[in-house]
Order: sequence, then C-alpha cells, then structure tokens
Amino acid sequence: MNAPPEPLPRRTAVIIFLAFAGAYFLSALLRAVTATLSPVLTAEFSLHARDLGLLAGGYFLGFAAVQLPLGAWLDRHGPKKVILGLLSVAVLGCVAFALAGGFSGLMAARLLMGVGVAACLMAPLTGYRRWFDPGTQLRANSWMLMTGSLGMLASTLPVQWLLPLVGWRALFWGLAALVLLAMAVIAWAVPRWHAVAPQNIAAGADQTSANGQKGSYSEIWRNPYFRRASPLGMVSFGGMVAIQSLWAGPWLTRVAGATPLQAATGLFWINLGMLVTFWSWGLLLPRMAARGISVDRMVARVQPFSFVVLAALVAWGPPAGGFSFVLLALYCMLSTPSAQVQPVVALAFAPQLAGRALSAYNLVIFVGIFIVQWGIGLGADALESLGWRAADALRGAMGVFCAISAACWLQFVWAGRR
Repeated sequence: MNAPPEPLPRRTAVIIFLAFAGAYFLSALLRAVTATLSPVLTAEFSLHARDLGLLAGGYFLGFAAVQLPLGAWLDRHGPKKVILGLLSVAVLGCVAFALAGGFSGLMAARLLMGVGVAACLMAPLTGYRRWFDPGTQLRANSWMLMTGSLGMLASTLPVQWLLPLVGWRALFWGLAALVLLAMAVIAWAVPRWHAVAPQNIAAGADQTSANGQKGSYSEIWRNPYFRRASPLGMVSFGGMVAIQSLWAGPWLTRVAGATPLQAATGLFWINLGMLVTFWSWGLLLPRMAARGISVDRMVARVQPFSFVVLAALVAWGPPAGGFSFVLLALYCMLSTPSAQVQPVVALAFAPQLAGRALSAYNLVIFVGIFIVQWGIGLGADALESLGWRAADALRGAMGVFCAISAACWLQFVWAGRR
C-alpha cells in the first residue's frame, strides 16, 4: 500500500523543512497567544470564561471548517500552492484582530486566522509522505511539532514583555508582516507539485483508493485504524492542546493564584518542556521504529501517566501554588505519544490519499480542541452559577475532562488488542 518516497538531496530536504517550519511556528504562536493575552482581553472587553473559551476556540473552528476541502486540495494541487493561498487569509485575520473593536470583531478575526493557517502542518506532512522514508517522516513530524512548541513558547514571556511596549494591537500588525515573510520563503524554497496519475498508485491499494483521486473521503472514514485513533486524537491529544493553548493560563491565575507575569513565565516553561520533548521524540522515533517498537505501544505505556498527573493537579488545587506549572508541563509532555499517531495514520494509506487522510484526522483533532476549550469554559461557568468558587469550578470542569480523556485512551488500547 505504501509507495517508496521520491528521495530529495539532504540539503534540499533541510531547506524545505525550514521553510515550512517558519510558517508552522507562526501558526502555533497565533494559536496560543490568547492564553497570554487572556487577562488583557478580559479586562478590555469584559469577557466571561465562556467568551474566552469561544474566542480561543474560534481559531480551531475556522481551522476545522477547511480541513476536508484542504485534503483534496493538497492531493490535487500540492503543498506549495495551497499553503500560500491560505496564508493570505491568515494575514487578513491578523489585521482584523488588530483593528477589532469588540468581541464579535475578535471572534471573526480568530476564525480567519484558523482558516489561514489550516495547511501549516498538513501541507508539509503531505509533502513528507512523498519525499521522505517512513522513519524520516516520524522524525519530521516530531520536529514540526517541536517548531510549534517554539511558537507557543514565543507566545508566552516574549509576548508578555512586548505588551507594555507596543500593545496587543501593534503585536498583531507585526505578526501579519511575519506571515507575509513566511509566504515569501515558501514561494522560494518549496518545489512544485507533480500530481501522480491513478495508475501509479502503490501496489496493494484497492480500486477505492484509486477513485479517491476524485476527492472522496469514503476510503478514509472506513479505514479501521483511522476509526480507532479518532477518539484518542479528538479528546486525549486535542484536549491536551486545548489546555496548553488556553486553559493552562487561567488555571495558573485563577487556581494557583499567579500574577499575569508569573502565569506567562509558567507557560514559557511548559512550552519549553514540550519543545524538548518533541525534539527528543524526533531523535528516538526512527531508532525505535527500526527496533520494532510501535507508536501504539508507546501510547499504551506512556499516555496513562498523563491522566495520573492531571488528576493529581485537579485534586491538589490551590495548595499546589507555583508547583502547578510543573504538573501542567508533565501532563502535556506525557500526552505527546498520542501526537505521534498522526503520521502513522498517513502511513496507513497510499501516498495519493495522504492529504485527505492527514486532513481528516486533523479535523478530528481540531474539532476536539474546540469542544474541549469551549466545554471547559461552559462547565466552569455552569458550576459558578451553582455557587462554586471560580477556582473550584475550573477544577471541576478539568476533572470531568480528565475522566473522558482517559476513557478515550482506554478505547484505543482495547481496540488494538482485539
């Protein structure tokens, strides 16, 4: 089912990776910046927890809305053309956010940003599926996620330091300019895409896969591994991203009692831990694959510790104080095995279906992020309306998420043993 990659010279491969990594860095920064800006936006626009969750989730809603057509576009037109077209929308989103005068303007801008950066990971992974061998694909996936962690790192203390100097509106004008620069680099560095005719589909791919060239997702949805991995991607991995990119900040301020600067510092260390973790996975995964150690086995053996850590954080609550960011960092780092499932999903399909397979799975993940981000906010507000203190309400909502996430992990492991 898997055709051999089209090998690239090492120098060319590195340049392509760096070009895509620059755009993904910015997409991750845009994704996570609401966690750092939450105190400023809450004060300026009088936002409730549900508003903050919806605002952060708006990015993911826009992102998810374009995933299905994105997969067909990538398979048909290739990574370069698609990512350049969508990044122009991200520029508009940054400008709209800088000019927003109320919650509705902020929300519309976040939707545009989500649409605009929707291809920043899927485009390179689609190219890597054709250009790199399986071991290198696992490494490239981890190091792209490492680049994303670097972007999230930049959304913490650097943003907090810039706010008093330039303000949040000027910050988004600068981000618009950086996205334009990333587009120029991709236009220069990434090669043109040559569509593969259906008759060249790898041996072992059935006629349904060949018909998949027309844009159908039926082969994707029917795949057993895709169905098995979807709850894990939606809730366990998607939920981790929801916490990392939004609720870690409010947890540190509302539950742990941190100041905005202390919370930004905590987020900085959380994202630095994620960066080191993804860098380490990039080094280890090709070696582990060569020894027959599968990603599924890593998920089964490492992921459950993340639920133990999150449950401890919820149970400990305010007395954890400054140690809360350590537990949040451990939770996020121990959740990363589920992130490695994404390239495995791509490898379950012929290269001609890689764009659709990756985008469909990414849709599952980002729908999960949106649901968890908004759901935790709704849950916290609902518990507050029943008389719970703000800190306890957030703890209660996070505890419910922890239980559901553990159940999705259990389903993934159980289904793999049948």
